[in-house]
Amino acid sequence: MEPIADKKKAIFESTLELVRENGFHGTPMSLVAKKAGVAAGTIYHYFESKQDLILDLFHYIKEQIISVIKREDSAEMPYQKCFFNIWYGLHAYYSENPNVLMFFEQFVNSPYNAFIQEDYNSSEFRQRLTSFFERGIREGHLKALSPNVLGTLAHTNIISTVKMSSSGRLVLEEGELKQIPQILWDGMRSR
Repeated sequence: MEPIADKKKAIFESTLELVRENGFHGTPMSLVAKKAGVAAGTIYHYFESKQDLILDLFHYIKEQIISVIKREDSAEMPYQKCFFNIWYGLHAYYSENPNVLMFFEQFVNSPYNAFIQEDYNSSEFRQRLTSFFERGIREGHLKALSPNVLGTLAHTNIISTVKMSSSGRLVLEEGELKQIPQILWDGMRSR
């Protein structure tokens, strides 16, 4: 992923925060510019419209998530270690970026979602998850189930854990967080 300009990053971070607070409709470009500390004209240097901003932000976040998977998945490392590294890596990313989950939740239920041209199943994110779980099946670590199902189960498990924890509805005692991916692994692994 190529680095982005500091101003563009500030615009993205401000947009995430404002969308969490006000939703898409309540987040005009002028408010984003003000919160990001950039001139109104500067925001239009990077984005032609609010739609462009929202769609670019969506792709930027997806690239960050993909980079976590790339970083934690290595053919040089035992598969089980990669499994736990990916689980904890994504858990840490979502925990450290709570506005991302709020953004995604609103995005998939908004008209902006219709402008995403890629099919979810052919997206790089889905392909990387599927490939990872195909490897586990091929190497005999996981049950011979659909890699799409295994990937969906793992990813939604991470998202649900973060959402429940960050909302305060789930308070985990020491060591309990480790039990969640372990139960997931135990349910997926071949015997």
